[in-house]
Amino acid sequence: MDQIRTTLVEFLRDLRAQKLRTALTIFGIVWGTVAIIVLLAFGMGFKRQLSINMHGIGDRIAIMFPGSTTKPFAGFGIGRPIRLIEEDAWLLAEQVPAIAKISPEYIWYDHPIRVRENIINTSVTGVYPIYAEMRNIIAAPGGRFVNEPDIRDRRRVVLLGNEVKHLLFGEGEAVGKLVHIGPVPFTVIGVMKEKTQNSSYNRQDEDRVFVPATTFASVFGFEHVNNIIFQPRDPTKSEETILQVREVLSRRYKFDPTDKSAVWIWNTAAFDEFIFYFFLAFNIFMGVIGSFTLAVGGIGVANIMYIVVQERTREIGIRRAVGAKRSDILLQFFAETFLIVGLGSSIGFFIAFLITEALQYIPIREFVGTPQISVEVAVTTMLVLALIGLAAALFPARRAANLDVVDCLRT
Repeated sequence: MDQIRTTLVEFLRDLRAQKLRTALTIFGIVWGTVAIIVLLAFGMGFKRQLSINMHGIGDRIAIMFPGSTTKPFAGFGIGRPIRLIEEDAWLLAEQVPAIAKISPEYIWYDHPIRVRENIINTSVTGVYPIYAEMRNIIAAPGGRFVNEPDIRDRRRVVLLGNEVKHLLFGEGEAVGKLVHIGPVPFTVIGVMKEKTQNSSYNRQDEDRVFVPATTFASVFGFEHVNNIIFQPRDPTKSEETILQVREVLSRRYKFDPTDKSAVWIWNTAAFDEFIFYFFLAFNIFMGVIGSFTLAVGGIGVANIMYIVVQERTREIGIRRAVGAKRSDILLQFFAETFLIVGLGSSIGFFIAFLITEALQYIPIREFVGTPQISVEVAVTTMLVLALIGLAAALFPARRAANLDVVDCLRT
């Protein structure tokens, strides 16, 4: 305790004696800390927003579309169309254990939907309840998505995209009201909660309506599905899962399993992999730039500590003469260096927090996100500060500890 008290007293004494010098030294640490935190926070915020935008279409899903053959196979020529049905989805669920969730999807494009005199043409989609989980479709409070009783009883119920609801009902209540899809009345059971979505394979979900798949097939007379959506159990093995899916379907429909045009599959998990590696490199780059700025402040601290060693040469000699060990001198200068770095970094953290909070109110979220001081950012910054503090303290402290006692007393 005495050693700590002595170090603090001497540190405060130097602060009072050399106010300008100490302030400039601390400013270097403050500026470096702000730079590394804000740069890393921008990188994390950008990554988060891009991920949100991408996952508006679904969370690591694969979307399978029927096509036509481009390779001859088992006596069949090229150009033969492949048409998918509901049973294909259940066959894949049974024979491909790597699939966690799967749903066929019916779509009737540009079909009229009417509420009194309000009429719009949009896509009517027939799906199963699991579809909402895979596609991140959440009903706003007061409503719900399609459920199993709806499927079993072929109920004429519909969930409206939030933009469809606005066009048909304005600001009024929609849940419980009737809409006509073509000539057929449907009861509104929910309205989709607004979400960010920057990609789609048909229309934005806000511009679509969703009905039970069994109702869709029976009312509108569709036999073939437009596509099948599935979610691999392990997103890192999505390509292997897709190969298994093509193998099963190629046996069923007699086409070459390497013929990607026969069944085209959009693997959104591949973009997640791209985002991971891209932002890993991006954040490392940002961190290096911020670390260089912080390193300049660390060099300033090291230079000041060398001056302090020179100013205290006689004091060091006296302390060594009365019994102080080299480790005591070493510890003293390490402690003073880390006090400077700690004070500067604390101020830097506070300023960076204020900057990131202020940027929350600037309308840039939709494009590049907003800075986010996450646990990763805080831990990375503290590690860099610790390394720079250690480097800034090591050489001046070693020089002070290795001074000859006699030479110190002669000074």
